Amino acid sequence: MFKHFFRFFLLNIFLLLMIPHTSSAQSNSSTVEKKYKNFDEYPTYEGNDLGLQIIDKNTFVFKIWSPTATAAKIFLYNHDVKSQPIETIMMEGPDEHGVFSAKIEGEKWGLYYNFSVKIDNLWQKAVPDPYARACGRNSQRAQIVNFAKTNPPHWEYDHSPEVKNFTDIILYELQVRDLSMHPQSGMQHKGKYLALTEPNTQTPKGTPTGLQHIRDLGITHVHLLPVYDFGSIDETKPQAEQYNWGYDPMNYNIPEGSYATDAQNGATRIKEFKQMVQNLHQNGLGVVIDVVYNHTYKTRDSFFEYLVPGYYYRQDSEGNFSNASACGNEIASERAMVRKMIVESVTYWEKEYHIDGFRFDLMGVLDQETMRQVRAALDTINPNIFIYGEGWKAGASPLPDSELSLKATTYQLPRIAAFSDDLRDAVKGAWHTAEDPGFIAGKEGMEESIKFGVVAATQHPEIDYNLVNYSKAAWAAEPFQCINYVSCHDNHTLWDKINASAPQATEADKIKMQLLANTIVLTSQGVPFIHAGTEMLRTKFGNHNSFESPDSINQIDWLRKEQYPKVFEYYQNLIALRKNHPAFRMPSTEMIQKLLHFLPSPPHTVAYIIQDNANQDTWQEILVFFNGQKSTISYTIPKKDWKVVMENDIINEAGIREISQSQINVPPLSATILVRE
Repeated sequence: MFKHFFRFFLLNIFLLLMIPHTSSAQSNSSTVEKKYKNFDEYPTYEGNDLGLQIIDKNTFVFKIWSPTATAAKIFLYNHDVKSQPIETIMMEGPDEHGVFSAKIEGEKWGLYYNFSVKIDNLWQKAVPDPYARACGRNSQRAQIVNFAKTNPPHWEYDHSPEVKNFTDIILYELQVRDLSMHPQSGMQHKGKYLALTEPNTQTPKGTPTGLQHIRDLGITHVHLLPVYDFGSIDETKPQAEQYNWGYDPMNYNIPEGSYATDAQNGATRIKEFKQMVQNLHQNGLGVVIDVVYNHTYKTRDSFFEYLVPGYYYRQDSEGNFSNASACGNEIASERAMVRKMIVESVTYWEKEYHIDGFRFDLMGVLDQETMRQVRAALDTINPNIFIYGEGWKAGASPLPDSELSLKATTYQLPRIAAFSDDLRDAVKGAWHTAEDPGFIAGKEGMEESIKFGVVAATQHPEIDYNLVNYSKAAWAAEPFQCINYVSCHDNHTLWDKINASAPQATEADKIKMQLLANTIVLTSQGVPFIHAGTEMLRTKFGNHNSFESPDSINQIDWLRKEQYPKVFEYYQNLIALRKNHPAFRMPSTEMIQKLLHFLPSPPHTVAYIIQDNANQDTWQEILVFFNGQKSTISYTIPKKDWKVVMENDIINEAGIREISQSQINVPPLSATILVRE
């Protein structure tokens, strides 16, 4: 018996090694080798009904695209794991588009299902299809769910908060589990979607936490780390302490089960996800989800490989899986049916779950045309949906950079934004070297990079682009295409980075550095992005890559809000300042060029003025000074009646004091703002 099993194992390894690995490679099916010379010759399907379509309560139509297969079947199961099929249905096809289909009658609600296709006379492993929209535990089987019953009360009236300009958005990046896991969080649904529905939660001392804290802070959009179905958490062990950020996709169109109260019931995770979205909307908050279409958790054992071997992934010149994601594979977004899957997945999330924005992980791995089609498809539904992503890749790709959605090509991606690592590393220091200081900790030569961030990576005649740290030219056509930030889930928290790069500084000075960093972000043009917990000096105890570290490392420690109440108050006032004054969020490059001008300033400082009631601001003129030095700096200013609204880490829009002299002293490691009404 073992000998036969071993021969079967070797046969499967051989077949997997024979998958097509370049656009000119041959398929592993001898039948298909005679029919298709390369992936470009594969037939495509234009319909929008792949996967499961529910016709009525007793009629279900299944469709699967697998052009290299000669037969396909559906397995139905009573249970999501460890059970034999209760029924097997042969599918019709393939048709001329490579699609197999089957209509099933009867009461099938709650049953689980998978597809298996026959390639080269070998039945492949049964797997969910790329269009599955509900599943049981651990992504093993899709599920037939009545979506009408997953809608919370009044879901039909749920709507997104109004967005006049994308530059009005303030993003707050949050991992679902991090929000509530701390023992003193006051939240009952720890680690779950429903924690974001709990009102008025607080610590034992009465300090607001959770949703109330986010509301009090004043941000506009909650950016959630991956909430689609990912593979690194064992959902059959809900009581075990398990943690992962979730950048390991299994099912692109299904909410993650470990954040639900019952991962086995596919309807539960869907309903609770909708409850979370609805509650955030009712509190005036937009919902952005982090999507990872650049790779999959598994490669040779992925669902894609069992259905259409080789097609969904790029291959290098040696015929191996290419790896621009640094996760073992990269999705071939430029191929017609892969692009179709991505576009339809994004629009599905918006239609079914009312999502307000999408953050694309390693967007630089995806081709530009796919991103443009994503934007166009979402515009037909809601043009206020915000799209942004990481404009870089993690390794070499066979697709040329000129075709990829990189930061440098953002100007070719209308109404899509990218993160600015230029400002990030200028402010706090290089991401890859903990000890490297940035502008806030004494690093010299960062002035032009800070100015580049102030104008949101757009073209401005007063910037010497040769002195910008990474980009030597403007890459954003309009300011909303630039996401300004200094910290996120990746790498050190801002507080940990400051501790590593300025170890000799006093805690008081470190706090000044931290406040200065995000003051630069929130008073710059573009779209600001804040890492959850920064407003209470969040620490991960020096852990720079906590993707699978325990809750003790990753959870938001709500007691730090009580320890540093003035830090939270400063952030609250800083966000209010930005929201109250549209001069800090001008919607066009032309307006920035006309109304924002830089002033001569000493080394390691940046100063600029915004004029003429910019963007209909009530303030006629605004003077902004950033001092990264450890000593006070004196500036000569126009002799007018100025009101100081920010000074010494205090913000008061009504005015801290008034001055009329021609000199202003800017305290060390801080920002100062003067205004004229």
